[in-house]
Amino acid sequence: MKKVLLSLLVVTLFVVSFAETLVIKGSNTVFPIAQLWIEDLKESKPELNITLEGAGSSTGIAALLNGTTDVANSSRFMKSSEIEKMNENGQFFMPIVVGYDGIAIVVNKELGIDNITLDQLKSIYTGQIRTWNQLNSNLPNRPIIKYSRDTASGTYETFTNIALSGEKMDPTVKMGPSTQFEINQVSQNAYAIAYAGVGYVDDSVKVLTVEGVQPTAYNILNSVYPISRPLFMFVDVTDGFITGNVKEYVNFGLSKKGQELVEKAGYVAAYGK
Repeated sequence: MKKVLLSLLVVTLFVVSFAETLVIKGSNTVFPIAQLWIEDLKESKPELNITLEGAGSSTGIAALLNGTTDVANSSRFMKSSEIEKMNENGQFFMPIVVGYDGIAIVVNKELGIDNITLDQLKSIYTGQIRTWNQLNSNLPNRPIIKYSRDTASGTYETFTNIALSGEKMDPTVKMGPSTQFEINQVSQNAYAIAYAGVGYVDDSVKVLTVEGVQPTAYNILNSVYPISRPLFMFVDVTDGFITGNVKEYVNFGLSKKGQELVEKAGYVAAYGK
């Protein structure tokens, strides 16, 4: 009888351990990478329960701080205010680089422009330049329709820090809920401009060189492209260890296959394949 009860206990523990849901929240930019990782993991281990949300880096880190996510995806490092909150909570988060990204500047394919400088980007997004012919006399005398990610986005944070030198955006900038929203708007509007992680860029828009540099894998990895950045996931290691489904997920992401999927998503692998 004891052996039967012991066997039932072992089976129950096994089922419960795999019934636990791995929760992943955060960056819209990292979302496609995480999606590919999850799809591949579930092919070999369909019993894994994983939920994924992509509502912005700030949202993911806030969820890690309040204990409502296991992994926080982020396209930026933690802010000082977030680190302070983590310390106040007695928590410790481990940053893990999952890949590298370049923030591409995109315009409509019909617009006669191929390159832009950081100074020009700053002038456009802070409202100093409002029409395309102010940028270049050969361009149309039409208002520049500017799109941006919302303020919860790590892409927004990186773009404003690098391209705008921390200055505030012009109030006329249209804030979008997702990177795909920006891409769609630019593809449909001949006078629009936006910025997006390279993994989201498709042939419906034109990618500009920035300071004459293309956002290629080599230029991003070597930080030659001016708006390059690492992509992160943060995990709570307050107890000193990464265990269970979180460990399995992290190990897969950093594996050869996981890094191949980073590149499949359109980004640059962080580790040798």
